[in-house]
Amino acid sequence: MKQFKPETSALVLVDYQYGTLQLIRSISSDLALRNAVILAKTAMAFGMPVVVTTSQEDQIQGPLALALQKALPKAFKNRVKRVGIVNAWADPNFASAVKETGCKQLIMGGVTTDICLVFPSMSAVQEGFEVQAVLDASGSSYEIQEDISRRRMENAGVVLTTTNTIVAELVQNWSSPQGKELVKLLVSTAPMMQPFE
Repeated sequence: MKQFKPETSALVLVDYQYGTLQLIRSISSDLALRNAVILAKTAMAFGMPVVVTTSQEDQIQGPLALALQKALPKAFKNRVKRVGIVNAWADPNFASAVKETGCKQLIMGGVTTDICLVFPSMSAVQEGFEVQAVLDASGSSYEIQEDISRRRMENAGVVLTTTNTIVAELVQNWSSPQGKELVKLLVSTAPMMQPFE
């Protein structure tokens, strides 16, 4: 797999809705959302294409998290509203929106690893895309679901990564304009460390 670059990459975010966020137990849902917002702000800093999708907003899943609505106003307005298709990639409107970005490298976050992320990431790889799945921007209800989903994705050719790693891969140089902006974002949103005694 080649290095992901801003000019060849698109950000894809799947189902970061209030209802689905409540399903996460293997990681803090606040942390998963925080990392999705960092991914969004990174994409905006580089002018990267962003595709957002939601499922059944009028049902228990609810609306897209407000933090992402604010971070991605254009992508939120143009989001692909699915009517219940589990694998987002199986929705022709979603797959078309991703393909229309013209990018073959996809940075993908899905609110739940075991449902929202695993299926579209594997489907995209099967269609010839390079995919990095951002694992600290998603979670599952139980550790076994998380573990099995990670194994399935990796076995299917999806590259597993984390928020800080993919941001650094895109930046390449912290002294660049985007690097200066994004390193501040990473530091300002990092969990506070306990002082040494």
